[in-house]
Parts: sequence; C-alpha cells; structure tokens
Amino acid sequence: MTKTGTDWRLIDGVPTAWFDVPSLIEAAALAGRIVELSPAIMVDLRATGLQVRADSDEHVEAVSAAARDLGLAARPAVLQQVSVVFETLNPAELRSFWQRVLDYAPGEGGGLADPLRRDPAIRIRSSTEPLPLRNRIHLDVVRPAAAVAQASPGEATGPYGVCHSDPDGNEVDLVPGEALGEGIGTADWQTVFSAMACYRITSPKQQRDLAAAALADAAGFPMLIDLRPGLVITDSGKDQSDADAHGLELDFTDLAENLQTAAHELGAIADPGLSRFTQLFLDAADVAAVRAFWGAALGYTEDRRAGVTDIHDPRRLSPEVVFQELDASETERRKQRNRIHFELAVPSDHAQTRLEAAVAAGGRLLEQSEGRWRIADPEGNELVIVSGS
Repeated sequence: MTKTGTDWRLIDGVPTAWFDVPSLIEAAALAGRIVELSPAIMVDLRATGLQVRADSDEHVEAVSAAARDLGLAARPAVLQQVSVVFETLNPAELRSFWQRVLDYAPGEGGGLADPLRRDPAIRIRSSTEPLPLRNRIHLDVVRPAAAVAQASPGEATGPYGVCHSDPDGNEVDLVPGEALGEGIGTADWQTVFSAMACYRITSPKQQRDLAAAALADAAGFPMLIDLRPGLVITDSGKDQSDADAHGLELDFTDLAENLQTAAHELGAIADPGLSRFTQLFLDAADVAAVRAFWGAALGYTEDRRAGVTDIHDPRRLSPEVVFQELDASETERRKQRNRIHFELAVPSDHAQTRLEAAVAAGGRLLEQSEGRWRIADPEGNELVIVSGS
C-alpha cells in the first residue's frame, strides 16, 4: 500500500478514500475532476462528503491532489464495507438462488457481487452444521416489478406475499417496486423504498454534466449521486422522498421531473431496470439492546422518526439495518446460531477502535485471528470485523 498515500486505505482490496465536503457542490467539483482521470473510478457523492474507489493505485495521488486544491480533507476512519455471509451445505444451489434474486455477478471466492458496487456483496462459505430453525436474520430486496417477476424464485409466502426461501431456508422479502408517479414526467424513476433513476451515459463530460444538473435541481435535498462506468445513479435514500422523512419545503416529485428533463436534454438514457434496494433485517427479543450494539459496531445513526427501528450509515453508503421484535418465548430459535452473519471490512489502523466500540455496546468476542475478530451481539447474531490496509 506504499503508493496510495495517507488519504487511502484498501477496503476489500480496493483503494478507497473519503473526503469531507461542506455541501454537494464541493463534492461535484471534485467528482468532475475525478471522472476525467479514468472512467473506471467509482464515485459516491453525498451531502457530507465523497467516497472514491480507484481502479488502481495509478490515480490515487492525482485524486488526493485535486482534493487538496479544493481544500478538502480525507477521513480514513469512516471507511468501511459491509458484506453478507451465508454458511451452507449447498454452495452451488445457494449461489444460483441469490444470483437470480439480486441480479448479481459472480464474485471472488465463489461469492456474488453487485455489478454497480452499491449493495452488499454476498460471500458463501461451506458448512457441515445443520440448522433446522428459521434464522433471526433475513434480507429485504426491492426491485422493479418486471425484474421481480423475471427472477421468479418460486412461490411467495408470508403476510405480504413477498417472502421467498433459498434451498437452506434462508429468507428474503423480494418486494416489487413501482413507478414514482403516474405521469410521464417521472417515468424514469422507480420507487424501491428509495426513489431512484439510473441513466446510461457515453462520455465523462456527459456524466459530469448530468451530476451537476442533478445537484443544481436538488434545492437543498441531500440527493445520493453515484458515478459508475457508463452510468449516473440518482437516489433519494430510503423513504427520503416522503415529506415527513426529509422535512424540507419541497415536493420530491417536482425535483424528479426537473432532473429527468435535464437528463434527457443531455442525451442520457434511462435504465429503470437497474434500480435495486437492499436492507438487512434482524429479529430481536430486546430490540433496544441489539440495536445499540449494531449502531456502535457499524458507526450507524438511528432513524429520527418515531416508531421506526432503522439505523443507517450517516454517509448513506452502507446498507440500512432494521430490527423487528422476536417473541421471547421462541427460546430454541433464539439459541440457534444463524446461518447468516455480516462482515465489516475497516482500515487496519481503525479495526481496534471498532472492536472496542462493539464490545462496549454489549458485544462478546468469540474468536480472533490475524486481522479478524468474530463478535456476537447481546442475542448471538454475529459480526466479523475484517482488517484492511
């Protein structure tokens, strides 16, 4: 890691940096310089900063120099990557199911990866341990209705008719999204818990101009804007298109219409089928205690709305985590070790801090090895902290 400088860390093998910004305008200024360096660099613009994942070490010094020119400082301590790990007797069957559900690509070590590098990677590990009872962890995946129908993972169950089980009985709520509105003015947008529009572009200039247009129309709204090779993804964040969630004097539908118009004027082509939202669900008998652990371990913030148990990454980069109450009388299910756990990759120089925060919030250290710490929350759900560089 000698070539990447002090701003950068290897997170899941990718040179990654976060630069604090006072607003999206400064984030866009840095993003504009970055996309000219290489179309393969991935950039996530947020109201508080900008995450950059480089295609190699080649461009990291140029990115850091551009940030310094703009007076922006790096903050490596906030870097992290969350993955979902399945332990299974049937790796091939499990992989096939989740690839259909998520529309992921084959990843390293026989796992699966989001081609857009927005949603958590899936890691699949062989296991000989039979676990007959339902997990206390499941995934929610929301995709456009046509994509859900095409995935066709089998007959749905549950009170909402959206729950599917993989060959091991691990559950996913595969939820069909819908159009943001009925008018043609928002036809590019899908509501998949987030309001999202994905645009294919043909040049760095078009990408830069579309990102700038999205910011110009944002009217103070903290839009999430992700730049990928050949793509611009605009995203409200979960539920944030609703007035009671964003709390601003604006109608998000008007904002979406303006952005769609700007995109069409720049020649960008909408691809609504790419929209996808993934969140993680934990069942807990003591929601408050389990929620406190995961908030500390992941560095997450509690949702400000009354009656909502979500916690979220304050930078809106990692997946949301939601908690629902588990009947305390289900003692056997509560004792059983889950077939699913989460991995958290963090910089090596901040791994000890994360470990201490997790333990202080009620976690138990179960096992440790070089660069890895396996921790249980107050009810036995597991997190593995993995040290990067």
